[in-house]
Amino acid sequence: MSITAETAKQHANDPAVLCCRAEEGTVLEPANFEDPAIFPDLIDSGLLNVDGALKLGQVLNGSKLTKTVDSLTPITADIVDKYDADEVAEEEAPVAEAEEAPAAVAAPVAPVAAAAGTIKLHIGEGKNIDIELPAGLGGSVVAPAQAVATAAPAVAAAPVEEHTETVLREMTRKHYKINKVVLGDETKIEGDTLYVRKSAATEGAEAQKLVQSLELSLITPDNYHVYTETVMDIQPIATKADSDMGLGEGVTQVLDGVVMVVTGVTEEGVQVGEFGSSEGYIDENMMWGRPGAVDKGEIMIVAHAVIDNLKNMERPGPIAVHTAVDHVVSEIREAMRRDLKDVTPSEEQTLKQTRHPGKKKVVIVKEIMGQGAMHDNFLFPNDPVGVLGAKPNVDLGNVPVMANPLEVLDGCIHALTCIGPASKEMSRHYWREPLVVEAVHDEDIDVVGVIFVGSPQANSDKFYVSRRLGQMVESMGVDGAFVTTEGFGNNHVDFTSHIEQIGKRGIPVVGFSFCAVQGALVTGNKYCDAMIDNNKSMSGIENEVLACNTLCTEDAIRGLAMLKAKMAGEEIKAPERAYNVNVKNNNVELIEKATGTKIDLVENEQSLPISEKRKEKYD
Repeated sequence: MSITAETAKQHANDPAVLCCRAEEGTVLEPANFEDPAIFPDLIDSGLLNVDGALKLGQVLNGSKLTKTVDSLTPITADIVDKYDADEVAEEEAPVAEAEEAPAAVAAPVAPVAAAAGTIKLHIGEGKNIDIELPAGLGGSVVAPAQAVATAAPAVAAAPVEEHTETVLREMTRKHYKINKVVLGDETKIEGDTLYVRKSAATEGAEAQKLVQSLELSLITPDNYHVYTETVMDIQPIATKADSDMGLGEGVTQVLDGVVMVVTGVTEEGVQVGEFGSSEGYIDENMMWGRPGAVDKGEIMIVAHAVIDNLKNMERPGPIAVHTAVDHVVSEIREAMRRDLKDVTPSEEQTLKQTRHPGKKKVVIVKEIMGQGAMHDNFLFPNDPVGVLGAKPNVDLGNVPVMANPLEVLDGCIHALTCIGPASKEMSRHYWREPLVVEAVHDEDIDVVGVIFVGSPQANSDKFYVSRRLGQMVESMGVDGAFVTTEGFGNNHVDFTSHIEQIGKRGIPVVGFSFCAVQGALVTGNKYCDAMIDNNKSMSGIENEVLACNTLCTEDAIRGLAMLKAKMAGEEIKAPERAYNVNVKNNNVELIEKATGTKIDLVENEQSLPISEKRKEKYD
C-alpha cells in the first residue's frame, strides 16, 4: 500500500521499501513506497529483509532507479543513481501512525504532567502587561504502549481563573433492600420480600408470537452453581416513583439485592448469541462485580425464553424476548410504586450533573451496536431499562443522539445486543457506566454530555454516521472527547472513523475497546494514537466469560489520565507491536504515584472455577 507525502515525512528515518514493481528510470516519490508500519510483520514472516536499505529521507530528493525492481524491494545504494548520504530527518514525536497500517497500530501511552497551576507574570513598565501561562506542561515520557492498550498518568492544567461550578440537574435514587424473592400467584413487596407472579411470564410470551415460552426461576446466593443458557442481558429493577417524570430527573426507586437475568435459545437449542455464548454454570461463566454483571450476594430472577428457529439472528427474535420479559418487570415496577410509597428506603442517593465552567470541556461518545440481526438497542424508555416508549437505534438510522449523564445512569439504554459475552455491555453496565461516573465526579474537567451513536452494517452508512458525529462534536466546542465501543471486528471500522472525524477537527480523542490478542483493530488512522484496551482476559481473547473484557473503573481512570495529558499537549508514545499486559500495569503504577491514590484492579477469569468450555479452549 503506497504512502502519502505526509506519511513519508513522518517516517523519513525508516527503511525505503517499494510497495509495487517500478521500472528503470523511475524518479522515486512517496507513492512508490510501502508503509513502514507493516514492516515488523513482514520481517517476522520472512517476506522482507531491510539490511542495507537506505532511509526514505535519503531517496526522496530526486533519486532515480537504475534498474527495474519488484515490489517489497528495499532501496539500496546500488539501484539508485544518487542518494543523500547526509540526509538526517528531523526526529518526529513518537506518536503511533495508523493512517494506512493494518490492525492494532494505535496504542498510546502519555506522560505524567507536572503539577498543575498557573504562572502569572506582571510587567510594570509600558502598559502593565499581565501574562498567564499554564504550568506543568512539561513531563517525562512513560514506557511505550501496547497494541491499543494503555493509559498514562497526567494532571490537567488548572484553568486561568476560578469559576463557580453549576449544578444543571439532579436525581434521587431511593434504594430498597430485597433479601428474599418468592415466585407465586401475586406480584407484591412485603418488607424485604419480593413476590413475583409466575404467570406474568406466560402472559408475556403469549403476547409475542416469536416467543414459544418464557419461564422464571431463581438463583440464590446459597447456591450459585446453577446451569443457565447464554445470558442475553442483566438488568436492574427500578422505576420512576412519579410516572410523569422522565429519566435523569425526579426520584427513581431501586430494588437492591436482586437483578433480572435474561437467557434464551431457539426451539432447537441454539443459543441466542453471536460470537460465542455464556451457557454453563453461571458461577464459572460470569465475572462477578463487573459493572454489567451480578454482584456476589444478589438474587437472580432468571427469565428463560425459547423462540422460533432461525429467529435468534434476526432483530424480531431478541426484541420479542426482551419485550416479553419487560411484561414481568413492568408488573414489579407497578408493585414498587404502590407498595413502597410510604416505606423508608434503606439508602438514599443524590446524583448530580455538575458543570465546571473554565475547565476543559469533554464529551463522552459511546458507540452501540446497530447492525441489525441481533445488534440493536432501545433508547430512552419511559422507565429505567424499560421497553415502553423506547426507540430502537437501528430504526433511528444509528445517527448520534445526545443524552445527559443522569439519563445514562438512570437506564436510558436497554441493551438488546447478543455479541461476544466477554465484551458485551449489558443494560446494567450503562446503569453503572464507569466512564460516566468517573468523569462527572472529576472536578478537573467539564463533562458536557454523552453521545450514543449506532454501528450500522454497511460501510457507507458507517461513514455517514461518523461524519454526523464529527460535526456534532465540533459544534459543541469541546476540548477533548472519549470514544468507546463494545465488541470488536466490524464495529471497529466506524469506531476508528469516529475518532478520525473528531480528531481531524483538532480535538484530542481517547478511545476504549477490547483489542488485546483476538480483538486487535481491523483498521486505524493517525488519530488513533491514544487508546485504552479493556482486556482483562489472561490470554487476551474473547473467552466467553460474561463481562470479562468490559470497561471498568480502572480503565476509566487510565482514560481520564490519558485525555488530560493529551489535552495538555503531552507526548504520546507509539505502541508496542504485540499485546503486553505489563504496559498497562506499569502505567497504573505511574498514575498511582502521580495521584497518590491506589487503583483497585479487577480480577481475571482465573479467579473463577474453570468451566468445561474453558478447559477445552486452553487444551
